[in-house]
Amino acid sequence: MSRIALVVSDVDGTLLTKDKTLTEGAKAAVQRLHEAKIAFTITSSRPAIGMRFLIEPLQIKLPVGAFNGSCIIDVNLNPIELHTIPAGAVQRSLEVLNEFGTDVWLFTSDRWLAHDENGRYVPLEKRAIRADPTIVADFTPYLASACKIVGSSADAALLERCEIAMQKALGRQATAVRSQSYYLDVTAPGCDKGTFVKAMARRLEIPKQAIATIGDMQNDLPMFEASGLSIAMGNATDEVKKRATQVTTSNEEEGFAKAIDMILQE
Repeated sequence: MSRIALVVSDVDGTLLTKDKTLTEGAKAAVQRLHEAKIAFTITSSRPAIGMRFLIEPLQIKLPVGAFNGSCIIDVNLNPIELHTIPAGAVQRSLEVLNEFGTDVWLFTSDRWLAHDENGRYVPLEKRAIRADPTIVADFTPYLASACKIVGSSADAALLERCEIAMQKALGRQATAVRSQSYYLDVTAPGCDKGTFVKAMARRLEIPKQAIATIGDMQNDLPMFEASGLSIAMGNATDEVKKRATQVTTSNEEEGFAKAIDMILQE
């Protein structure tokens, strides 16, 4: 029997394929966890509404972590914990993203706000979270209710530089980390995927060594650190792979399902 009692997985680049598909192999793998009496849940940079379509097919019963863990929701998408970004940090984030020339989005607990409906990554996000943006000319009325700010750019090197500048500009006022090579996320301070994993551990009263996590990006590293077993996807960066306990194949090669089998063999 596996020593693992809880598995927490990232979503995009991990659980889902590049075209945002939940494969039959992934669903069957989670079913194997359920049969082994191992708890399972997910955490993502996605908004709550973008997690809805995964809860039923994966039979998730535990809370889910949206906005990189700064919003914990129940299976009906009701907030259990909701942390917003301080308004001053929101304003500074917008300034930095504009300086770097990225497309900018703002997410509240229930809305996706954008300036341009024709932005390069808008179609991708619409397909990913299965929701449409609300187009607004000014984010100012929403500064006090921002759960996530996103800067998107096809220039991965520019976004990496932007991430460094953002972290310097914000300090401890907010968390800034890339969730994809083309997305830089700013979320509430003191919350990340690691704090979400720890919250689930307290809820289930299980130790760190009984937790396994699966991910592919820099924003997954805090949950790696909060677990006894961490598995990086084959499509992860070298940095992420180095910080993981094990490495599986890519999300295009049923890497998630193979990671689950690694966990079941522990």
